[in-house]
Amino acid sequence: MVGEAWSGNDQCQFDVSPSEENEIYPVITSWVASMSLEEYFTQDHRQCDQLFLAVEQAAEARDWAGIGKHAKVFCDRLERHFQMEEGDLFPAFEEATGMRFGPTQVMRMEHQQMRQLLVELQETVRDRDPEAILGVTETLLMLMQQHNAKEEGMLYPMAEQALGEEGPAMLERLGPLPD
Repeated sequence: MVGEAWSGNDQCQFDVSPSEENEIYPVITSWVASMSLEEYFTQDHRQCDQLFLAVEQAAEARDWAGIGKHAKVFCDRLERHFQMEEGDLFPAFEEATGMRFGPTQVMRMEHQQMRQLLVELQETVRDRDPEAILGVTETLLMLMQQHNAKEEGMLYPMAEQALGEEGPAMLERLGPLPD
């Protein structure tokens, strides 16, 4: 079975069956009702970082089957994160602040850059190109670190303040983060 991280023209596909995926990362969820928006999205960053680390480790070991498995899980999880931001957090922030061409526009552009790197990751796995995969993962890591720092240092605190009481309702809609 081929897993698809998102629909549309850009697709990140890796050959992984659902049973293999669950063997790598069991589906477990946790929910902290008192979590703030900032804590929720920051925790999701940390969890995505851990999934990416598994991709990097498999790449360094040139474990092509492992790279494909870990990359599929990471790709799906990162796209879930992007969708939560682009579908819920960013529109609510823009509505609350009136800022439609500010930080959220920059974050969306960076999401697109990361999506392109995920397509490149897929291609390097398919081609089994060890030099290219290390370059793609290094570039993706730098972009994610810079992106996350901007969101955690600026956007999330601003959103927390702007959304106020709407924040807990958003978290309820988004549901628990997978562990």
